[in-house]
Amino acid sequence: MSLAARDLDGAFEVCRRETARWAKTFYLGTLLLPIHKRRAIWAIYVWCRRTDELMDGAEAQACSIEELTERLDRWEQQTRDLFNGRVSNDLDAVMADTLERFPQDIQPYLDMIEGQRMDLTWTRYPKFEDLKLYCYRVAGTVGLMTQGVMGVDQAYTSAPWSDRPDTSDAAVALGIANQLTNILRDVGEDRDRGRIYLPQEDFERFGYSEADFMEGRLNDAWRELMAFQLQRAREWFARSEAGVRWLSGDARWPVWTSLRLYRGILDAIERIDYDVFHRRAYVGRFNKLLDLPHSLVLAQSR
Repeated sequence: MSLAARDLDGAFEVCRRETARWAKTFYLGTLLLPIHKRRAIWAIYVWCRRTDELMDGAEAQACSIEELTERLDRWEQQTRDLFNGRVSNDLDAVMADTLERFPQDIQPYLDMIEGQRMDLTWTRYPKFEDLKLYCYRVAGTVGLMTQGVMGVDQAYTSAPWSDRPDTSDAAVALGIANQLTNILRDVGEDRDRGRIYLPQEDFERFGYSEADFMEGRLNDAWRELMAFQLQRAREWFARSEAGVRWLSGDARWPVWTSLRLYRGILDAIERIDYDVFHRRAYVGRFNKLLDLPHSLVLAQSR
């Protein structure tokens, strides 16, 4: 079925609602984009969420490793088909429309699927380098998927290729920062699923055992361990800031907003005294709205 025969507006509305439901902080930032960019970001988000659900959705919980592997293999083939112009459902249709408007490479999408495959066998991460690879695959790739939608400032689009800024490193850094933040916020949920994403080398460094972790023990060692993790995440956010100034004028405010609000979750973790075992850290709606003018000032100052 051709794209013209499908209800693209209706399919994009489904993507909007799903983004609004599952990614409230991220969604607020997308509302500051022009509509054509906004819709593209919603489509990419929903593709990423569908990919994540293959491993973490309710249906996946009853699947064996072999069945999960088959699900990922089928999804990879469907993604390859999509990039080859074969559309089979409404999500394919909105993604095809997005790829037509904002051409991009398939590799970040395949890398994200590889990140899901890591969850098949990796329940512990010995070193941060191992965790960084996982964070790149499941989130740094999102930066690469969306950077073409955000675009580069017009001042650089007519410059020679050698003089044009490359926002890829900053885009990946923002994805990694966001994923590290997710991990720190979701410690309790991941523990209940038998997964520990915090590097084992850091447990040893701060004298906090896995037994302590499984019991949700809140002590000085845990607070020092978490403070170290938060500082690392903030450093990745700082790396990402360098690339925001190169973005197109209509993208800088949304990206600054999303960056600052997501980084605010780290502050929220500190406010609950690192008790992510029993409480969920989040940025309240009032504080989100309060931050919008600050992000606008940053976007205008470049």
